Amino acid sequence: MMESHPGKLHRLFDKNFLEYTSYVIRERAIPSVEDGLKPVQRRLLQTLYNMDDGRFHKVANLVGETMKLHPHGDQSIFAALVNLSNKGFLIEQQGNFGNIYTGDRAAAARYIECRLSPLGKEILFNKDLTTFIESYDGRMMEPVTLPAKIPLLLLMGAEGIAVGMATKILPHNFCELLEAQKNILRGKEFTLYPDFPQGGLIDVGNYEDGNGKVRCRARIEELNEKTIIIKEIPYTTTTQSLTDSIEKAAKAGKIKIVSINDYTAENVEIEIKLARGIYAKDTIAALYAFTDCEVPITPNLTLINGMTPETLTVTEVLRLNTARLKDDLQKELEIEQGRLEEKLHAKILEQLFIEERLYKNIEEETSYPSVVTTVLKSFFPYREQLLRPITKEDVERLLEIRIKRISRYDINKQLKEIKEIKKRIKEIVKSLKDMIGFTISFLDQLLEKYGHLHPRKTEIASFSEVSIRTVAISNLVAVYNRKTGFLGHHIKEEDSTEDISVACSEYDKLFLLFTDGLYKIIPVVEKLYVGQELAWFGVVEKDIIFNVIYRDGVENLAYVKRFTTPSFILEKEYRLFPEHKRSKILHLDFGENKFVKIYLVPSARAKTNSMEIALSEFLIKNAAAKGKRLSSRTLRKIVPSAGSGREPAKQNLPLPGLEPQRKEGSGENDEHVPDGDEEQI
Repeated sequence: MMESHPGKLHRLFDKNFLEYTSYVIRERAIPSVEDGLKPVQRRLLQTLYNMDDGRFHKVANLVGETMKLHPHGDQSIFAALVNLSNKGFLIEQQGNFGNIYTGDRAAAARYIECRLSPLGKEILFNKDLTTFIESYDGRMMEPVTLPAKIPLLLLMGAEGIAVGMATKILPHNFCELLEAQKNILRGKEFTLYPDFPQGGLIDVGNYEDGNGKVRCRARIEELNEKTIIIKEIPYTTTTQSLTDSIEKAAKAGKIKIVSINDYTAENVEIEIKLARGIYAKDTIAALYAFTDCEVPITPNLTLINGMTPETLTVTEVLRLNTARLKDDLQKELEIEQGRLEEKLHAKILEQLFIEERLYKNIEEETSYPSVVTTVLKSFFPYREQLLRPITKEDVERLLEIRIKRISRYDINKQLKEIKEIKKRIKEIVKSLKDMIGFTISFLDQLLEKYGHLHPRKTEIASFSEVSIRTVAISNLVAVYNRKTGFLGHHIKEEDSTEDISVACSEYDKLFLLFTDGLYKIIPVVEKLYVGQELAWFGVVEKDIIFNVIYRDGVENLAYVKRFTTPSFILEKEYRLFPEHKRSKILHLDFGENKFVKIYLVPSARAKTNSMEIALSEFLIKNAAAKGKRLSSRTLRKIVPSAGSGREPAKQNLPLPGLEPQRKEGSGENDEHVPDGDEEQI
């Protein structure tokens, strides 16, 4: 059967999409582990090297030359050049290349210039170690990868989005990377953490060797209690984005400021003036909580290893780079050794040819073949002084020597040159026997030459996560209107003796406790009907001590229980005691050193009908515990007390129907319950 047209179309789409995906991943978005560069960066650097004459080049000219290797538009090349040069390692700038602090863009390509830095020239290029392929149009040759002698991928970092994958590699410190490579060569352990050009602070507790998570903070200083200065900003932010986030938080009421001014030039300086009644210490914590003064970053170390995308760790990448560095240095030494040996061989041949007057043996020869044969025979007695057998090419070089050179031949100078070449070959042989020591020496030279230019800028610190609820300004007032049964920050307080109001923020949680023992925790709401039996509500705080006296409806006896703020699931209903139509909270207050005076139903056998209770004497238990029975007799009244027989303290919690009422002129003794509209409990 012939394949259907939809099947052919499906296969065509699959093939084309896979080719496109592979191209975007390998040729545009994901850097190579070998040299740490994306193709556009590699082509830019190779073009700079091809154009290098020691002077600065117009960026517009450089971009045009790079287009001979890069099959994309000039704007993408220009953007890549600005980004690469602003990292500050491989390219020297002249002119306005933008500002990494403020986010300002670079000037037009025709106004700015650049050239390779000394570091870039020293560590990036060696034709003997570079594999070249044809460019996209076949007119030029471009490198597959550059023989980078430092771990550029980890040094500069990288970010890119391909098809089905992305990469986000954080930059690290130059000196720390090279020291870590030395540790690898010595077989020692090492640990690496990111270092950002913007400075700031970083918490690396969850870095996980390049594939975890870090938190970056701005460096904020307290100039005085009313003025805050931001001196350094987090990675991935600019002063513009940072001030925008601060202004947004201020408009939302999360922080209170009078003004914010950005004085950033060569260094970051953002000044924040605070509102009346607001102080720097509290505002700094709020800035970390509500603005981009603290940002989380999730790195993802995806790269191209050979021809395949992989996700590696910082340690694995650095080990690969170090092994490649050692191999490249060894190849360079072997190539140099081979060239020096060829040069030495040529010098010895020339010395023997002239000093021993071997050229006179060819004076009588009439044909070129006989001349070559004669020269070869002439060197036969000196074969032990030669590094290798003489070839026809060697003879041809000797025959090209002019008479003028023979007549002016300086024997001492030639001997000196031969001695120096032999000395250098001896050094190379020694280095090849100890490649680890030679590689460490190479890294030490780079550190000595360039290390002082790249100190660590980001401070490694450990900072606890700022609780948004803790630093939030209590800019809302939640009100419970007992008459209507509504609660929320859009409810107005009408009766100060009956209604309850609590200052809170939008991030708080509210604890609702009803007279029948039901409680639940809800977020701050605009308006919610909760009924008219709400005993108390307040902001949820950790370790609040609740002192509760309640009536058990089944036994008709009073129990006291103490507990701290219970754990909860938002909006879920819980109970302090079993539901019963007669069960009810009789008294509620908070904290230690609380006293109440209770009045019991009179009994003929009882010596007293009242007693003072110190609530702190009862153990703090779980909120679901039943509690301890106060008395085997029925409770009539509860009066808050100051303790030690003093006058009752005013009750600060409006529990409906529980406030005792006194009549004027009551002259009964302490055992008597005050008259009034009494309810027998």
